[in-house]
Amino acid sequence: MTIADKTVLVTGATDGVGKLVARRLAEQGARVLLHGRNQAKGESVLDELRGATHNHRLMFLCADLAALAEVRALAGAVLEATDRLDILINNAGIGSQSAGVGGREVSRDGHELRFAVNYLAPFLLTHLLLPTIRRSAPARIVNVSSAGQQAIDFDDVMLTRGYDGTRAYRQSKLAQILFTFDLADRLAGTGVTVTCLHPSTYMNTNMVRIAGHTPISTVEDGADAVLNLALSPALDGVTGLYFNRRQPTRADPQAYDETARTRLWRLSLDLCGLPHGTM
Repeated sequence: MTIADKTVLVTGATDGVGKLVARRLAEQGARVLLHGRNQAKGESVLDELRGATHNHRLMFLCADLAALAEVRALAGAVLEATDRLDILINNAGIGSQSAGVGGREVSRDGHELRFAVNYLAPFLLTHLLLPTIRRSAPARIVNVSSAGQQAIDFDDVMLTRGYDGTRAYRQSKLAQILFTFDLADRLAGTGVTVTCLHPSTYMNTNMVRIAGHTPISTVEDGADAVLNLALSPALDGVTGLYFNRRQPTRADPQAYDETARTRLWRLSLDLCGLPHGTM
């Protein structure tokens, strides 16, 4: 099967790395489902990519990942649009602070915002799409994480005490890695691989600029790294690894703690309203 035969969902595809990943997939003829949270912007990007790539097998799906009900609606829209999903790229996320906002923020469900958007949303979306992904095997799930990681405090996961945006961001990104490793184990032998990565450091994205950092790398660097995990034939069957750009490396020690991973998995099922035993 060639990339032109594949269907790919890219979350956070209207800006930055996600937009470039979607464009490059479209250039290769893939059917690409682009997600974003702004309808007007999404339609504009859709028109732009169709014009630039001459690929009309593109679709935009709108959802605010800060609301679990919209995550469920997004999954429903994906399943209505396609009966197969060869690659899921969980790219959407928010940085350590929001523009013009200081202090702790919460999602529409009352969860700490970074934990909700960067972790709970892809956790739920992946679970809802997993039956279709499994039927499409060999298939890949790629979670875009970060080298910025901090161990989860299970006594205060929502950071109600001594809140710090950088800590919130780093905890949410480590949660993605714990999820990646756990899901990879649970899907062993199914033909579905699950990997995660730090795409590049301080890329020239809105997220980096809003956080007050000076960009030192490009979205091209990040897109190359993401597409390597999504498409490289050399990574066929490779699963349960964390990559720094294109190189496998070690994540925070908590990622290798099976007790912590199980605890996070169970908590996440509860927060998302999923039954225990759900794959």
